[in-house]
Amino acid sequence: MPDSVQPDVQPPSSRTPFSLQQWLAYLETLHPVGIDMGLARVSQVAERMGLLARPIAPCVITVAGTNGKGSTLAMMDSVAHAHGQRVGTYTSPHLLRYNERVNVNGLEADDQLLVQGFELVERARLQDPAISLTYFEAGTLCGLWCLANAELDLVVLEVGLGGRLDAVNIIDADVAVVTTIAQDHANFLGTDLAQIGREKAGIFRAERPAVLGSQTLPASVAEHAQSLASPTFSLGQHFHHSPSSDQPGQWRWQGQNADGEVIAIDGLPDPALPVDNAATALQALALTGLALNKARVCEALSTVKLAGRLQWMGPWCLDVGHNPHAAQYVAQHLPAPPQGGRQWCLIGMLNDKDSDGVIQALASRISDWVCVTLPGERGCPAEDLGQRIVAQGGRVHFCADTPQAGVDWLAKLLTPNDRVLATGSFFTVAALLARPLPTGAASLDGDGNEIR
Repeated sequence: MPDSVQPDVQPPSSRTPFSLQQWLAYLETLHPVGIDMGLARVSQVAERMGLLARPIAPCVITVAGTNGKGSTLAMMDSVAHAHGQRVGTYTSPHLLRYNERVNVNGLEADDQLLVQGFELVERARLQDPAISLTYFEAGTLCGLWCLANAELDLVVLEVGLGGRLDAVNIIDADVAVVTTIAQDHANFLGTDLAQIGREKAGIFRAERPAVLGSQTLPASVAEHAQSLASPTFSLGQHFHHSPSSDQPGQWRWQGQNADGEVIAIDGLPDPALPVDNAATALQALALTGLALNKARVCEALSTVKLAGRLQWMGPWCLDVGHNPHAAQYVAQHLPAPPQGGRQWCLIGMLNDKDSDGVIQALASRISDWVCVTLPGERGCPAEDLGQRIVAQGGRVHFCADTPQAGVDWLAKLLTPNDRVLATGSFFTVAALLARPLPTGAASLDGDGNEIR
């Protein structure tokens, strides 16, 4: 497909090297649509770059699923790193800096490395015949190049959307993980959970381990693994977690290593992330041949950090959940405010999400709402969100044009015992992380600024 470069965004030249921000703006112009499912174009450019000629690392794990990908990946990264491995990760989207998407041995990729990667992607893309790439496809190729040239022991790749046709799936993983299946991205994946499961399971490879990280996955996920003769390891069947019998607040994991031997670790700390995902992370790592050491696993789980997942900053709880399944988890784990305080929710969503389902999942825990409009064509107007909340019996106090304006409004009336959940989208959380948040309340237990 020919390029469709907009006339007001000039292509890079050797005489005027692009900055990272210029590259990102340029890449948004290269394809007529933002999302174009399929692997043909991105595979061709990857071949030109030499990315498919050999494995990008001695061991690669891919992680797909509707929710839980980020936390599962973060815990795999932390545990493997604690065992002395050099680990690289690719994730999306980012919150504040594009650099967050590529992490090399605990450090975000710097601008210079990413610019070099984009230059190589562009050079390969423009070889005759030129190939059009989406922003995500170009970014994925850049990220894979960065990781392939970093001399890593383990690479963990988060699948962006779907699985089978996602750009990340040009890489053959040694272990593939599916975390959860729920409705999201209905415009691209539909609403049939069995079909969504088959799409996510498209990351499995013949005769290579498949880890199923939920006990409520549709049967289509395991069926696809079986059709490939992939050794399948399912939560609740082949690996388990349970509370420690004599250590309150701690838990026990039991799974299998690469040789099929049963292994167990007791007395594990609460990672402040879903324990299903922690158990899944340990099972996936065990299948890579990593010998799990209890002390190192405990160290990793007690220090793992993941921004925007039930992240407390003073009286504010920030969570990127944007579908009913994620909202249900937030509602279950949101502590009640101190006596006399109100539980506010500042919510901003994209218009292609199931806002009614998210509102319903949160409604039992939220007494007072502030709605905000997110930027761009996909941003759902605050007034629309407000009408949906009111239709479900909720109390909406204010509709703001931006997340920042919603914060400013709340700053004027928060009381010492009020708490605020900010949720609905990565864009909502990113806007709040980029600015100081008004407190007006004493911190919760802990240091008040923990990132979990």
